[in-house]
Amino acid sequence: MLSRTMIAPAPDMRTGLLPALPPKADSRFFSTAHPGLLGTLASYGKDEEIYGDDEPADYVYEVVSGAVRTCKLLDDGRRQIGAFHLPGDVFGLESGPAHRLTADAIVDTTVRLVRRRSLEAAAQGDVRIANALWATTARDLRHAEDHMLLLGRKTAKERVAAFLLEMDRRLTVAGMLDLPMCRRDIGDYLGLTLETVSRVLSQLQQEGVLGLSGARHIVLRNRQRLHGMNI
Repeated sequence: MLSRTMIAPAPDMRTGLLPALPPKADSRFFSTAHPGLLGTLASYGKDEEIYGDDEPADYVYEVVSGAVRTCKLLDDGRRQIGAFHLPGDVFGLESGPAHRLTADAIVDTTVRLVRRRSLEAAAQGDVRIANALWATTARDLRHAEDHMLLLGRKTAKERVAAFLLEMDRRLTVAGMLDLPMCRRDIGDYLGLTLETVSRVLSQLQQEGVLGLSGARHIVLRNRQRLHGMNI
């Protein structure tokens, strides 16, 4: 489901070219060398749906600002979050014609969307685009394998430790984790209840592994201990 708030990229007044994304791992998808991949900016409000499961996968998305969760709502009302997508991350790349998960904005979010057909056509003619697609697919596969292991074999404490280390790699600024997602989101990602997530975080705080400054601000004080828990 495309947002009603669409922002067309503004051309550079000196060159007349549309701007490329800031240099990030997947910004090659939107290189000025491939005008069809510059895409369009779209803004979504907190908890607004970007696309739904079984909707046509006509676009591929990159997070410009904010954060996105991809999830599946089960028949009994439970929700399983498959991944969190942060600035610079590409998502919505499917092997089939339809999306398998729903994507929602966690906070006010801007994404850049590119037509899937344009991306596939560019990949056929440019090895850089093809390699970038391969790298993104490989990362998604590795994340899915790690997440399956986490859900199937790890204890609650090990799951929370794995999540904190993942966010530490992706989010930490000046030694602090400023999480965009709430603890219910974390629980639905880790297959835990909200109460269990809160209990484990409090336990880790008491053990001196981390410090809590509000519900979403975390300082990791002992990463070595966390790595030891993340077997």
